[in-house]
Amino acid sequence: MIKVSVMYPNGKDVKFNTEYYKTKHLPMIVDALGSALKGLELDLGIASRVPGEPAPYVAIAHLKFDDIASFKASFGPHSENFAADVKNYSNVQGELQISELVTF
Repeated sequence: MIKVSVMYPNGKDVKFNTEYYKTKHLPMIVDALGSALKGLELDLGIASRVPGEPAPYVAIAHLKFDDIASFKASFGPHSENFAADVKNYSNVQGELQISELVTF
């Protein structure tokens, strides 16, 4: 299993509409990806390791897939629509990382 993490960096001028992201953007992704998507989690940053400093990421979405091929096949056809929607909830682009998911 793999995990695709989309991480939105935090910063002084970063704007991020959490409500829109949770109620519009992520449901759009879930609907578009269908059964290829095996799970979805959302982390909302609240702090960093240094007391009083903001979290390094305002939000991180974790999408789970069986493998890279199923991610590419399901995500690819919709990637332009997903990217076009970013302006509706943030002024920063997410950083994407694909990881092998190892559970203990």
